[in-house]
Amino acid sequence: MTQTASSKPKLLTFEEYLAYDDGTDTRYELVDGELVEMPPETRKNNAIAVKILLELAKHTPEHLIAWNTEIEVSGRLANTRCPDLVVLTPEAAADLEGTTRATITRDMSPPALVIEVVSPGAKNRLRDYRHKRTEYAARRILEYWIIDPQEQQITVCQWVDGAYEDRVFKGSDRIESEVVQAFALTAEQIFGATL
Repeated sequence: MTQTASSKPKLLTFEEYLAYDDGTDTRYELVDGELVEMPPETRKNNAIAVKILLELAKHTPEHLIAWNTEIEVSGRLANTRCPDLVVLTPEAAADLEGTTRATITRDMSPPALVIEVVSPGAKNRLRDYRHKRTEYAARRILEYWIIDPQEQQITVCQWVDGAYEDRVFKGSDRIESEVVQAFALTAEQIFGATL
């Protein structure tokens, strides 16, 4: 089917996105000005995120841990991302204090750590491994964790001298993080999260 000019979605500015309300609880990311619906996570991905959250809470002040927090990132047009988990810097937490929406804009301090649990499907893999990696690097986020249940691996992208350097953890490898140095889980413990 050919898409006509009238059937193309209206591209939103970042400000229009922040004001957008369709009267539902649907979560969206803004990708080059277009609303992209974020479907519910799988039960397995949710279990993995909870396992990581509980471990983060052992080593990170609770006011620095966030979920349902979106990050404005660079792109051709307006873009936001909604990572599964975020660890804020004290500066980013202060920037969010008193705001009406949990959105880290480009004029705010970036978070220290962003965690994405890869959802099934080639499109999701491309988004998490390529697009989000580039976008988070442009924000100079110190660490970006790609938790990949399909490959049973965790890629920790660490900001080093102006670029991300990747380390991959599998099996009995304990996740090594500069942001959460006492993080004690192994890859197999994370992927062994039960439903």
